[in-house]
Amino acid sequence: MNGGLLVWLICVGGCALTFTGIGIYAYRRKEPMWFWSGSTVRREELTDVEAYNHANGIMWGVYSIPHWISTFLFIWYPEAAATLLVLACTAGLVVLIFVYRWIYQKYKREY
Repeated sequence: MNGGLLVWLICVGGCALTFTGIGIYAYRRKEPMWFWSGSTVRREELTDVEAYNHANGIMWGVYSIPHWISTFLFIWYPEAAATLLVLACTAGLVVLIFVYRWIYQKYKREY
């Protein structure tokens, strides 16, 4: 195994594992999951905390998929893996933000 491959597997695989872990954590969490660092979502803001957290968990799990694919695709097609990773980290992040906003609006309590 060459050094570049090892670095790729550790870095990209580590990110994929982190996103998967966030998804599992959000899915199982009893209190509302947040999205932005330093922000909070109060239980009173939501109509269904469990469904909100499950949606968050699924969102993060789906976001981790291209990272997992990129992690192992690098072994055979490094250029394709890098392209996929760049797309996941740019366009994918924008999609992630919009999906979270949709989830929050769906479960937001109307006063």
